Amino acid sequence: MNILAYAIYLTITFYITTRVGRVLFKNGYVFVLPLLENDEKLTLFVNKMLLTGYYLVNLGYATAIIITWHNITTWTYLVQSIVEMIGRILLILAGLHWMNMIVIHNYGKQILSSHHKT
Repeated sequence: MNILAYAIYLTITFYITTRVGRVLFKNGYVFVLPLLENDEKLTLFVNKMLLTGYYLVNLGYATAIIITWHNITTWTYLVQSIVEMIGRILLILAGLHWMNMIVIHNYGKQILSSHHKT
C-alpha cells in the first residue's frame, strides 16, 4: 500500500507545486520589475531562477520526506498519511512565500530609501 500512497501523494504534490509556481511566476513579475529598475530581461531571468529554485526545493523536499512514512496497512491510514504529508507541503509553500515577500518588501524599502538619498 505504500507504493500507492507514494504515487497519489507525489501526483497531488506535483500538481499543487507546479500550479502555485506558475501563478507566482506570472504574478511575481510585477513585484520584481521595479526592484530591478524596470530591466525586463533581468527581471524575467531572476523570476525564472526563483521559479526553478522553488520547484527544486519543494519537489525535492516532497520526495525526500517519503522515507519518513511508516508502513501503511489500512485504507484509513493511507488517506490520513497522504493528507498529513500534503498539509506539510502546503505549510512549507506558505512559509516560503511569506519569507520571499518579506525579503522583497525589505529590499524594495532599501531601494526606495537609496533613491531618496541621492
